[in-house]
Amino acid sequence: MSEIKELTAENQLENSVKVIADSFATVAAEFKLTKENCPTHPSFVTLKQLTEMKRKGLKLFGLFEDEVQVGFIAVEKKKDKVFNLKKLAVLPEHRHKGYGGELCAFVDDFVKSAAGKTISIGIINEHMVLKQWYISKGFQETALTKFAHVPFTVCFMEKPIGWI
Repeated sequence: MSEIKELTAENQLENSVKVIADSFATVAAEFKLTKENCPTHPSFVTLKQLTEMKRKGLKLFGLFEDEVQVGFIAVEKKKDKVFNLKKLAVLPEHRHKGYGGELCAFVDDFVKSAAGKTISIGIINEHMVLKQWYISKGFQETALTKFAHVPFTVCFMEKPIGWI
């Protein structure tokens, strides 16, 4: 049985660093991302970065299966009624169990309870499987941007709250 809990203790953040890095390592390998060509990719996340996210007011959540953390998600209020979903991660050995969808539904409820209207994300545009998965969850592409500091195109997507 799975459960999503807010992460507040430092040891929870330490566990989350490993969950995020291990989850995104498959993407880094697929797209040949390294610390040199894409240092901001979540596969290279640090405890300092997660601690800073928490300090800035982002809400950090872990998904637990039988008390073992197998997933992670962060939510950031950006502007009036718009929230960013960040670092959705599920360990590779726990994928295809519906946990990603569970995390998305959790964020949907969280944002709705905070009177939010829109959830936004940024993903690797060339990651077509992930892009199609987000589309299946109600997200729509809003912009494509090429940044000099990353070796891929960023696809920005948004989802109105309450999409079924």
